[in-house]
Amino acid sequence: MSGRAAEPPPPEATLRRWEREQAQLRAGVVEEDTEEWQKDSHFAGLERVGGVDLSYIKGDDTGACASLVVLSYPALEVLYEDCRMVAVSAQYVAGFLAFREVPFLVEAVRRLQQEEPKLTPQVLLVDGNGLLHPRGFGVACHLGVLTDLPCIGVAKNLLQADGLVRDELHREQIRSLQREGDTFPLTGTSGRVLGMGVPGDSRASSQVLLQVPDPRAHPSG
Repeated sequence: MSGRAAEPPPPEATLRRWEREQAQLRAGVVEEDTEEWQKDSHFAGLERVGGVDLSYIKGDDTGACASLVVLSYPALEVLYEDCRMVAVSAQYVAGFLAFREVPFLVEAVRRLQQEEPKLTPQVLLVDGNGLLHPRGFGVACHLGVLTDLPCIGVAKNLLQADGLVRDELHREQIRSLQREGDTFPLTGTSGRVLGMGVPGDSRASSQVLLQVPDPRAHPSG
């Protein structure tokens, strides 16, 4: 906590404008596999994997480090790093994280494409949700559409949407994740599989990593 008084929420007009923008961009999401490596069970042809995140300074909700790292695959050797301090001005509102963070992540991707285009990742892992979102358009989808890169949203906690809740069934599914390769589907009441639950890294503080993907979140045209 920063110790500052809580900010008032953004004006209703701003929220409605953000909703309209999400709806417009949502039309650009492609949910089918379009890359050859996506169609291979061993991801043959996948050579570069990127990850992006905004990490906030403790006690300061406006100062953050925007990071983009690209690794080789499958060796996972660092090919490129870009970490820059940024000043975040947009307020955090649940369901609208992209308007707070995505502009900085887009800038990082653009810098990479200008400076080292041959190192552009073939897929981006994004700290946040993808299709599992109240309007089906989380931060991973938002970034994918704006950068034309396949994106996978990675979240540590379940976002309750489309009937998915943190109930005893969900907790039991989490407890079932004991070994590498264990998974369970995040299936909404709509019948759509919106992501997969997978085990977290044993070295991390979180025991479970909820992977909420939109692996093909990029424009169709």
